[in-house]
This record gives sequence, C-alpha cells and structure tokens, in this order.
Amino acid sequence: MALAIYRKYRPTTFEDLLGQEITVRILKEAARQDKLAHAYLFAGPRGTGKTTTARLVAKIANCEKRASDKKFKEIGEPCNLCAACKAIDEGRALDVIEIDAATNRGIDEIRELKENIRVAPSLLRYKVFIIDEAHQLTKEGSNALLKTLEEPPAHALLILATTDPEKLLATIVSRTQQFYFKRAPVGQIAIKLKRIAQKEKVEITPDALELVASSAEGSFRDAESLFDQLIAFGDQRITLSDVESMIGKVGFDTLSAFAELLFRKKMPEAIHELSRIFDGGHNIVQFTKDLIEYVRRVAVLKYNPRMVEMFKNELMEEHIGKMIEHAKLFTDAHLTLLKSLIHAYSQMRYSQFPIIPLEVAIIETLK
Repeated sequence: MALAIYRKYRPTTFEDLLGQEITVRILKEAARQDKLAHAYLFAGPRGTGKTTTARLVAKIANCEKRASDKKFKEIGEPCNLCAACKAIDEGRALDVIEIDAATNRGIDEIRELKENIRVAPSLLRYKVFIIDEAHQLTKEGSNALLKTLEEPPAHALLILATTDPEKLLATIVSRTQQFYFKRAPVGQIAIKLKRIAQKEKVEITPDALELVASSAEGSFRDAESLFDQLIAFGDQRITLSDVESMIGKVGFDTLSAFAELLFRKKMPEAIHELSRIFDGGHNIVQFTKDLIEYVRRVAVLKYNPRMVEMFKNELMEEHIGKMIEHAKLFTDAHLTLLKSLIHAYSQMRYSQFPIIPLEVAIIETLK
C-alpha cells in the first residue's frame, strides 16, 4: 500500500517544520542545553504540526548520536540515523506511546497510563507519551492526568496536543510548557506542495497550486491530502479544472471577476455568470461562503489599508493586489451587499434550491 503524501513528507527535523519559527527556535535551544521539560502542551488548528513536533521532541530526547556527540548536540536536531530515531520515525518505538484521547478518554485509560509511566523505558532513554486531542478527556480522566503531571518520573515526557486548549483544566495547562501553533501562510503551503510535486514528478499549474493551498485553510496536512487525491486521478498534469471539480470550489480569478461585477453593479452579467458557475457543477454554497470572505477582505482593506500585512499570511501577493484594486471600488453601499450575501448564505444551506437565495440577494442589492 502506498504511503500517504502527508506521511511520506512529514518533517523529520525542526528545520523542516514550516510556519512555526518561534516554537522551533525555543525547542532547538532547549535541545542544545538539555533542558527539555517534563510536560508540553501543543495547541493550535489541525494540520499545523503539533503531533509531528511531539515526535521530534521524542527523537531529541532519545537520539543516540546527541547523547554521544557533543558537537552534534549543539545543532539542536535529531540525527534521524540512529536506531532510536529510526524506530520513532517508523512508528515502532515501544517507549513512544501515542494515545488518542477522542477514543481513550476515561479514567480507566488514564489510570493505565499512570501505571505504565512508572515503568522504566525498555529500550530508549526516555518514555514519551503523546496524548492527541487532549481536550476530549473526561473530567475524571483529566483529574487523573493532573496527578500524573504533578509527580512525573524522571524518565518520562508527557506531550498533550489539542485543537481546543480552552477545554483543558487550567491546572493541567499550568503544569506544562505551552506552545501555540498558528495556521500556515498560503505561500508556505504552496512552496511545500511545489517541492512535493517535483519529487513526485507531477506537473501542477500555478492557479491549481494556489487553489489547493488556499483551500487548506492553513493546514499542511489538508493541502497534502487533497494533493494526494489529485495525484490519484492518474494524470501527471493537474489543472485548475481538476481541483475545482474535486473540491467544488472555483479558483481565485473566477471569484475575483464575479466580485468585480458586483462592485460595478453589473447585475445582468452577475446573474449570467452565477448561472454558468452553478451549471458547471460547483458547490454554490461554498462559492457564496468564499464570496463573502472575499468581499469582507476588500471591505477591511478599504477602511484599514494596513490590514494588508495581516492578509499576507492568508493570501498570495498577486491576490492581495487584486483586492487592493477592488477596495478602490468599494463604497458604503456595498456593506448592504455584504449583509445580503451573509443572509443568503444562512438561508441556502438549508434550501433545496440553494442558488435562489443568492440570486435574490444579488438582484435586490444591485437593481
């Protein structure tokens, strides 16, 4: 069975971990000084590298070359060549235990962890417990985990990963070193996908690459999974139409051109283009959601041009340039358009005829 793209190209060093520069810098320095904490909390959106970082910490703690080579230790990276690093990379290290709290969330499972953590590691220097989706632990399970965090043995590391840190007990959070993972910038996702495409000997057009990267909403894993699906088509060339048909979304150029029709109040042309998009099999609800986000960003740039710096993490530079042009067309009257689109979106999600609320919103606003 072929290895999934996101697993095949999972970062194996801190330098490979894109978009989390502050976290990387702190953990590498802790590695250089042998000051790894006994417990960590990695929080952030899905697919941003939390579990990958947890495995990197496990390798840092157990890397045999780091333990014997002081010069190499100064690099702050695992060697990826010793038996310990290879075992962790391949998922066969008995002393690195990954627990999915979504399914192992009760007090019995945490009691078992508590007993297991007291036992010395069988092969590695440290026993590492990675608890994924830690916020899904029950109240009783969380209280049991708290006792383990209060008095962990010297040979153990606990790493909690969560997409919702607010649901964790404050007493658990306070006993960990906390790192918050941010969404990856679209540009960085596109760069990584381009490298993967080259290694997989697959050609992907620039507009298709941009749509895959932007559709991932800051998640490397989501982008790589979608790219994997596209490769499964069996075609060595991926185009924008391939991506659009796969995810039901339209590319930036189509979205931008449609928004311009609205800004210029070209109602007949907008209705015609909407019909073409709908007949093309695109998800009209998703299109409306993307359109709302586009108009919202244009409005923000109109009233606060300095927000362009914030959007650089979410958009390609040429896309931002187009939005800046549209901000010059935006007027206070277009705020009514934005409100109408939001109202239409709330209706069309539950309608058997989803295009109608959007058509009505456009006609009423632009007539």
